[in-house]
Amino acid sequence: MHYFIIAGEASGDLHGSKLICALKDNDADARFTVIGGDRMAAAAGVTPTIHINDMAFMGFSEVLRNLRKIFGNLSQARNAFDNSRPDCLILIDYPSFNLKMARHAARHNTPVYYYIAPKVWAWKTWRVKDIRRYVRRLFSILPFEPEFFSRYDCEATYVGNPSVEEIDAVKSTLPSRAEFIAANGLRDRQLIALLPGSRLGEIRCNLPVMDAVVRRFPQYRAVIAGAPGIADEVYRRYSALPVAHDSTYALLAASRAAIVTSGTATLETALLCVPQVAIYRSNGSKIAYNLMKRLLKVNYVTLPNLIVSKTVIPEMLLHECTVDNVADRLAAILPDRAPRHEMLDGYRAMRQTLGDSQAAVATAREIIADLKKITRD
Repeated sequence: MHYFIIAGEASGDLHGSKLICALKDNDADARFTVIGGDRMAAAAGVTPTIHINDMAFMGFSEVLRNLRKIFGNLSQARNAFDNSRPDCLILIDYPSFNLKMARHAARHNTPVYYYIAPKVWAWKTWRVKDIRRYVRRLFSILPFEPEFFSRYDCEATYVGNPSVEEIDAVKSTLPSRAEFIAANGLRDRQLIALLPGSRLGEIRCNLPVMDAVVRRFPQYRAVIAGAPGIADEVYRRYSALPVAHDSTYALLAASRAAIVTSGTATLETALLCVPQVAIYRSNGSKIAYNLMKRLLKVNYVTLPNLIVSKTVIPEMLLHECTVDNVADRLAAILPDRAPRHEMLDGYRAMRQTLGDSQAAVATAREIIADLKKITRD
């Protein structure tokens, strides 16, 4: 089978690479066209038609400034799809772009599979109509999503969460704090991990807050988790703190606590049992916050809180994401006291809810079985 797979962000590239490997394990004749990053390219053995570095735009203003590039990417993706004539289209999150591609594929009677359902339960619920219309099978990685989609007569299958298996696979191989400190030439102090995000806009908005917060805790050493494809010079614009590249899990495992930009990283941090404060700065205005609260259809933004339906980690968003507020929340979870213990208890409840299914393997097998069914019919 020929699989056309699209991911538009770093997390999607990682999950897409796992799915590609699972498809290859279950289909000896698998061929791929990919729109994604280095991980997907390596797994598929092909050059990406479009690289995620040319696709990840954050926020309304950044999208507006790059409209020509975005429309160019969409046109290039459609042409690549038409020229490759794949057996199916597999989409990974990134709904603004991917749902347009779903419509294009559906018009060509090509089956569309969506791995990692768009977060339409949070906002833009109207997108469910397009999913129902153009997507043949929807695969969810969050346990509460199938019930949500069922309300709109849209079936979703929970296949497990890929972050669970990724963390479980590496836990036993991660270095101790002493080993991490030695390997990175750091002084022997307790660590605070800073995860400012994988996109330039996220780093620009959130790293200055993180840097200012950790300056209030001089007894700790803060270290920035370097994202794939982001050069040191980018971090140097906003902070002089050390950057650890290609070792985010090792940094987290060695850290006493973390400050994390809201996203998949909050879930990964929780799975590694590292107490955290989640932030999201953007333009930081109260007006933007109130608008967001009106648009959001959920009570929480971060995945750990959403999965257990209660506040496990503090969410410091937009105008609430001030140095004072974040520092107060961080100070509460650093000592070995009740707030820290309560957060770790919440992590354990979250882990139990997620289960142990291998998401990529389950999804690959479902897609292959469905394509065989289409062929038989």
